[in-house]
Amino acid sequence: MSDVCTEKTIVPQSGWGKLVICLAGLLAAPFFIAVAASSGMPAVILLLVPVGILCGLASFIGLFGLIAIQPNDARVLLLFGQYQGTVSQSGFYWVNPFFTKKKISLRIRNFETGSTNVSEKKNEAGQVVQAKSRTHGRPSKVNDRDGNPIEISAVVVWKVVNTAEALFEVDDYEDYVAVQSEAALRNLATRHPYDSEDHQISLRSSIQEVSDQLRHDIQDRLDKAGVNVIEARISHLAYAPEIASAMLQRQQAHAIVAARTKIVEGAVGMVQLALNQLSRDKIVELDDERRAAMVSNLLVVLCSDRHAQPVVNTGSLYS
Repeated sequence: MSDVCTEKTIVPQSGWGKLVICLAGLLAAPFFIAVAASSGMPAVILLLVPVGILCGLASFIGLFGLIAIQPNDARVLLLFGQYQGTVSQSGFYWVNPFFTKKKISLRIRNFETGSTNVSEKKNEAGQVVQAKSRTHGRPSKVNDRDGNPIEISAVVVWKVVNTAEALFEVDDYEDYVAVQSEAALRNLATRHPYDSEDHQISLRSSIQEVSDQLRHDIQDRLDKAGVNVIEARISHLAYAPEIASAMLQRQQAHAIVAARTKIVEGAVGMVQLALNQLSRDKIVELDDERRAAMVSNLLVVLCSDRHAQPVVNTGSLYS
């Protein structure tokens, strides 16, 4: 890594003393000029007038060196295009007035993939009529590992941890975070199926694993931009509209089959329990044919999705 992109933290002088000196210089400048004019002596005028002008000019220029930094804000200082350091501690300071001071926020930010930046708009007088903002995120359409079209979006929480890299390594670090997060999300969606039946990692069921992979993938892409990804989670996941109804029917079929399987398992256990109890208590002796008929009738009653109609046998056991 070059020295330009290595963050250098500096703590400048307090700005209160410099503010008093600059204000005193601005007040002293007209005083010197007035004294020189009232004296009427050329020597005094030649001495005090340049001193007053220089004092006022120096004090005026010195005021441009005053900076106030809020908590979780920073100023990147440049001198004629050369990086000098970063002031990240909040307070009121004075630096070289010729420094170019670029403001950068160290606060935690979040955004949803698929959103776009709306630039600031000004009228003819230079007044801001529309502040810079971001639109709501729209889900991205992408194919999962099985080729099914899905809609997916994620929420990314991040913050700047290296101001030099954020400003000098990439052109626009905010736009860079948005674009790379979108690309990482699309790449992740193509590596996993929407749903899986063999306990593999899937987008729908393995939420924590997928979120951890997404955060890791985004962090790998944003390391060069001086950004730390705190969290990344999928906020929207669904099949694309053109296959949503078909996939819903498939899910319903799987649910019905699973429910029927559970019902049959329970019915078989109940039939076995009934036969064992009849045989153990010697309530009735059944041959193989009658036993098979009884098993069939019990399974029909227990597995049917409608209430069975009872039939009362008023004859003998075998009629």
